[in-house]
Amino acid sequence: MNSAPGAPSVSSPEEDEALMGEALAVGQLGLGRTWPNPSVGAVVVRQTSSGPQILGRAGTAPAGRPHAEPLALAQAGDAARGATLYVTLEPCSHYGRTPPCADAVIAAGITRVVAAIEDPDPRVRGRGVARMRAAGLWVTVGVGAERALEDHAGHIRRVTRGRPHVMLKMAISADGKVGLVGPQPRAITGEEARARVHAMRAQADAILVGIGTVLADDPRLTSRVPGLEDRSPLRVVLDSDLRLAVTSTLVRTAAQVPVWVICAEDAPADREKALVDLGVEVLRAPRTAAGGLDLAAVTKLLGLLGVTRLMVEGGPHVAAAFLEAGLVDEVTVLQSPDTVGESGIPALPGRPLSRLLEPVGFAVVERASLGRDRLTRLWRH
Repeated sequence: MNSAPGAPSVSSPEEDEALMGEALAVGQLGLGRTWPNPSVGAVVVRQTSSGPQILGRAGTAPAGRPHAEPLALAQAGDAARGATLYVTLEPCSHYGRTPPCADAVIAAGITRVVAAIEDPDPRVRGRGVARMRAAGLWVTVGVGAERALEDHAGHIRRVTRGRPHVMLKMAISADGKVGLVGPQPRAITGEEARARVHAMRAQADAILVGIGTVLADDPRLTSRVPGLEDRSPLRVVLDSDLRLAVTSTLVRTAAQVPVWVICAEDAPADREKALVDLGVEVLRAPRTAAGGLDLAAVTKLLGLLGVTRLMVEGGPHVAAAFLEAGLVDEVTVLQSPDTVGESGIPALPGRPLSRLLEPVGFAVVERASLGRDRLTRLWRH
């Protein structure tokens, strides 16, 4: 569809949505790999008589640089002149380790930019859009915004609240239990649900558990989906008194997948040294009046260190503490049709299960069947 004389050739609204879908898809491939930067997707498109032709397609590179826009523009080369750029987040307008992406877009000769959302980063916040419009580019904002807001939630939380987007995941039985008391490991959900969890881990920057879970289960906390084994997130353990054993699986694999332990300010220095000597990063945070770690301070610390997407996997006391602190932004519950019985460990000790399944201020955004199990995903309003 052609626009009025003097304006660039543009797509129909349906084509805009589809092409933004291409940009969103390529951006999603980098989730969990680009922090502290957002995983942006960019697609360079030229309109032809036979329909839109994609000239370049790229996502933010691992570790956050180069950004998606210059990579997609480089693929397009000289053909980018007169083309349209679809991008999932407003191109940056500030000098960091790389020049502003908005300047690269202008220099490439792009005539139209379609951005899903503006960047709330105080260093950008509409300035990229303004700079491109001032240079004569036609800029459209809002196509694919709903999905982009979800994909970039980690970046948005970090630049506006100073902490990561926190996703709480729990697998529970039909009677609201997470397992059996004592050394009796029991799988709550089936293979399809576990595959979903590993895929979720692959899109997280970091996965967090409490020391109780580590002592009880000696977990690996890695992504084991075929093809995504190299996408395991940073592993974080809340361990106020540094009880993590040097013989644990986490410590023994710290050289392969990083492990951060967050302890209290008064935790023993000799235990810290033993862990550091084996490749574990030890961080310290203040205690609350009740003696536990201050979770608001913990999440601020992780935000300062660049973590944008934090997946909290347990155990029950950690899950309850994050909910009570109002630090959970997204909840994923995987529920089995089987029961565990009265001897089981409750999902939220001392609290009603509705606090997890129907938290106040959250809305259901997804329901799905995964084999015999049910998935419910909720998002904070």
